Amino acid sequence: MRFYPHGTLLFLGLTATLAAGAQDRAQWIPEARFGVMTHYLADWQAQVHHLDMSVERWNQLVDGFDVERMARQLESVGAGYYQISIGQNSGYYLAPNAAYDRLTGIRPSKCSRRDLVSDLYQALDRRGIRLMVYLPSGAPAQDKVADAALEWRNGPFPNREFQGKWEQVIREWSQRWGKKVAGWWFDGCYFPNSMYRSPEPPNFASFAAAARAGNPDAALAFNPGVVYRMLSLTPHEDFTAGEIDKPDLVTIRRATGGKIDGVRIHMLSYLGETWGKGAPRFTTDQVIAYTRKVRDAGGAVTWDVPVDLDGAIPQPFLDQLAALNKALGKP
Repeated sequence: MRFYPHGTLLFLGLTATLAAGAQDRAQWIPEARFGVMTHYLADWQAQVHHLDMSVERWNQLVDGFDVERMARQLESVGAGYYQISIGQNSGYYLAPNAAYDRLTGIRPSKCSRRDLVSDLYQALDRRGIRLMVYLPSGAPAQDKVADAALEWRNGPFPNREFQGKWEQVIREWSQRWGKKVAGWWFDGCYFPNSMYRSPEPPNFASFAAAARAGNPDAALAFNPGVVYRMLSLTPHEDFTAGEIDKPDLVTIRRATGGKIDGVRIHMLSYLGETWGKGAPRFTTDQVIAYTRKVRDAGGAVTWDVPVDLDGAIPQPFLDQLAALNKALGKP
């Protein structure tokens, strides 16, 4: 028998415990091959369709989102998962959240009456398509009332008061949805050292715990912004956020078994002229080539596409996604 100093035994025991508890929560993402994202945002829809946005108008839009049609479209193109924005800068969100209403004091609530995420899950689950959600890591920049109430400060410094409140909001949504949501993609983690790497909460660990409050198996990614190299920000995430505006420039280095630095390889980009808007900017052959590059490294790609007011994906994008599905073959 080999003997170790007492401190070494403690280290080995901790290492074994961590290894035993390690989970590959994002293993299903490369198995799904590719996914589709849509930004269904109040301010974007108002801009594109020349609408005057209000609480009542937002509720009408969310009520009119045809989840069955979206699910049928995704099934027809072979998408393995679907990611939708909960909200972003406008302060309008597409699901109720009592914590957000309590913390901001905004009345009437800018969180929709309909829980669109839950309704989407029901339609997608029948077709074997997983559901993921998008949420910024910061407060809604265009809603100054919410910003003040949430104590949001945007910059490279600790933002502990805000983060503690934002984790309450995230936790409530997570517990509401439970295992309906398979993953979270958090945008805007631009200052990871300042905001999330403190040894004491709030930090990456407490952030992740809030997102997994309803589903301990939820896969997470934290986005540092556009970086043309696949990388991971923290051991508390499960796949690379991979935001790329120019997929021809992406590099994948030191990949092993479909992972980089212990997390699954994933790229998120858009098929339109920009995020959520415009006509297709790539040829179908380019879409296939960009996807295959990531697939060859063992990863997956999520393609963002525009949607109409009722949530329908325009036909030109469906045609490209269907061709991609055919080119990739069965999983």
